[in-house]
Amino acid sequence: MPPTAATEAPVLPQARRTGPAPGATFTGLRARAARSLRRAAPALFAYTAVRLFVLLVFGVWSHKEGHGIWPALAADWDSKWYLGIADHGYERTLGTKYDANNLAFFPLYPVLVKALAAVTPGSRASVGLILAVIGSFPAAWGVFAVGDRLHGRRVGVLLTFLWACFPVGIVQWMGYTESLFTAFVAWSLYAVLTGRWVWAGALAALSGLTRPTGIALVAAVGVCGLLALRRRFSWRVLTGVLLAPLGWLAYVGWVGLRLGRWDGYFAVQRLWHNELDGGIETLRRMRELLAYDSTPELFLIMVTVTLLASALLYVFSLRDGQPLPLLVFTGVLLVIVLGSGGVYFSRARFLVPGFPLLLPVALLMARASRRFLVLAVTGAVLGAAYCGGYMILVWPSAP
Repeated sequence: MPPTAATEAPVLPQARRTGPAPGATFTGLRARAARSLRRAAPALFAYTAVRLFVLLVFGVWSHKEGHGIWPALAADWDSKWYLGIADHGYERTLGTKYDANNLAFFPLYPVLVKALAAVTPGSRASVGLILAVIGSFPAAWGVFAVGDRLHGRRVGVLLTFLWACFPVGIVQWMGYTESLFTAFVAWSLYAVLTGRWVWAGALAALSGLTRPTGIALVAAVGVCGLLALRRRFSWRVLTGVLLAPLGWLAYVGWVGLRLGRWDGYFAVQRLWHNELDGGIETLRRMRELLAYDSTPELFLIMVTVTLLASALLYVFSLRDGQPLPLLVFTGVLLVIVLGSGGVYFSRARFLVPGFPLLLPVALLMARASRRFLVLAVTGAVLGAAYCGGYMILVWPSAP
């Protein structure tokens, strides 16, 4: 029997009292995002200032050397590989040539470049560079959000500043994936810290479509999610845990299907010498550079110092009792970077997303005197500018 007006009357007022007004959820999200952005404004200002200064120094240096700024930032080295994928797609066979199969490069960035270039003016190289620059700002915002969540606004700002000053931080404004990947990492870790498990899993899945080291973020979300499930079951936690590996597994599985062998992706990585060897190759190169090479290349020394400092900072992070998701992510990232037998000179760049390793330094700077802080900030900015310019204009190989 259909309900009468008398039976409906008590229901409608109750619905109005308990249900959200139309658009209220979106309005609330927008308000929270605006508050968060205002709080992050000093960090974003510091990040932008560092990046513009580094770009200015690079521009002057490249002009004196007779090099073009745009080609170096948008269409060189790994940028060529991504643009080639956007233009022509992926290889269909494994082949036998070393360092030549583009299936080693994950798909999200070149897919975005191709899609955006189809609806915007300009070349795909320009679109790729703009995408990286734009992506660096949500990345910096996320880095601040993690630092602010754990230790307050001052540490969040300093952490963002230090991430901007990373020795090879100039790749954040190049046609590379580091900015996009770091954005996914930072906000996924923040989501875990704040109990937003579905967001954490979804962002981890996107990271797994962006870089092979996305597996480190998958591990962080997975381990912390499983521990949370042991304490108390939640469908949201389970959903996040299940979502996290989907991007990485999807691409690795697709490569296997494309090449007709279950280990297709790993076979490609072997052709790029990217096999885990327990750190034997890393230790060999360090020993060679520090003990036997009488005239070591400055860039390789910088890479070596970055690797050693990162390992030491991880020890400090353990001592400081960083939250587990950060420790798992940076720990797995270090295992991959230090334990690989692949190219040595790109290792510092691979650690750009490992911003939690900088937290001990940010905490130290937050407690330091004004004089020490001024000296540290000045040295970090000048060092970032010099290292960035040297990496692109003097070092003859890929960043």
